[in-house]
Amino acid sequence: MLEGIVIKSTGSWYNVRRKDTNAVVRCRIKGKFRLKEKNLTNPVAVGDVVSFDLETDGHGVESSGIIHKIHDRRNYVARQSPRKLHEIHLLAANVDQTVLFSTIVEPTVKVGFIDRFLLMTEPHDIPTVIVFNKKDIYDKVALAEYDYLKNIYVPIGYKTLLVSAVTGEGLDDLRDLLKDKTTLLAGQSGVGKSSVVNTMQPQLDLHTGEISDYSGKGQHTTTFAEMHPLSFGGYLIDTPGIKNLSFNNLEPMDVTHNFREFFQLSKNCRFGGSCSHINEPGCAVLDALKKETISDSRYQNYLKILDEIGDINFWERNE
Repeated sequence: MLEGIVIKSTGSWYNVRRKDTNAVVRCRIKGKFRLKEKNLTNPVAVGDVVSFDLETDGHGVESSGIIHKIHDRRNYVARQSPRKLHEIHLLAANVDQTVLFSTIVEPTVKVGFIDRFLLMTEPHDIPTVIVFNKKDIYDKVALAEYDYLKNIYVPIGYKTLLVSAVTGEGLDDLRDLLKDKTTLLAGQSGVGKSSVVNTMQPQLDLHTGEISDYSGKGQHTTTFAEMHPLSFGGYLIDTPGIKNLSFNNLEPMDVTHNFREFFQLSKNCRFGGSCSHINEPGCAVLDALKKETISDSRYQNYLKILDEIGDINFWERNE
C-alpha cells in the first residue's frame, strides 16, 4: 500500500502527493469512512497522511487511487459545518501554525471573528499569527485601531503583523514566519489573503477578488482547501474565505477553557476550572475585568459565544 499527503480536497476527490515519488494521485475514499465519525462532514482533510492503493482503468493503466487508511493526526483545525449545526468540517490537519488574515478597513475589522477563530486553534495549542493587511490605506485612526488590537493579543501570546500586499511592507517578517513550516491560511473574504501570498510567491497565482461595492464585503475566491509549496521552504494550506463562525458543536467548558487568558486566571477562581466567569463569587476573571487587566472586548465576545450555545441568556443578564 502506498502512502501520501492530501494536498487538495474537492469534496468527493482528494489529490494525494505520494511520499515515494512526489507524484500527485487523484483519490477517493471508501464509503465506510463516512460512517466512522458521524459528526464529520469531511472525513479527510488537506494535510492528512493517508494510505492508498492505485486503481487501474479498463486497459490496465493506473489512473486513480482509493484511500484505505487515514493516519493519526497530531492536530487539526475544524469549524462547525455552516450547513449542519452539530457537525464539524475539517479545514486542515497536521499543521505547524495558522495565520489569520484580517484588515482594519476595507472590510472593517471584525474582532469577534478573530476571537472565534482563536477558539478553533486553541484546543490543539496551534500557534496563531494575526496578520493585518492593507497598511497602505490606513489613516491615523486605523493605525491607532491596529495598535489597540495589538495590545490586546500580543500580551496573551498571539503574534501580530502589519503588512501591505501593495508596498510589500512587513512581508519579509511574514516570510520568516512561514519558512520551513506547514501553515494554514484563513480569513474572511476580502482581507487580501491571496494578494499577500501572490506578492511573496507569484508562481502560485492564487485567485484574488475585489470588495463588493454593494455590500462592502469580500467575494469568495478560493473554492477548495489546497496545499502549496513555498520556494523558500514550507507549505501553505489555503482555505476558502470564511463568512462567519458558530459553535453549536461545543460545550460551555470548551469555550471557558480555550480563552487562554481566562483559563490562566481560573486557577485563582474560588471554583477553579469549573468557574464560568459569569457571576460566581471569587472569580479571578471578573476581578481582572474590573481592574482592566484583561480585554473587555474579548470578554464580551466570550459571553456572546456562550449565549449562542445556550449556556446563558446574555440579554437578560445584561438588562
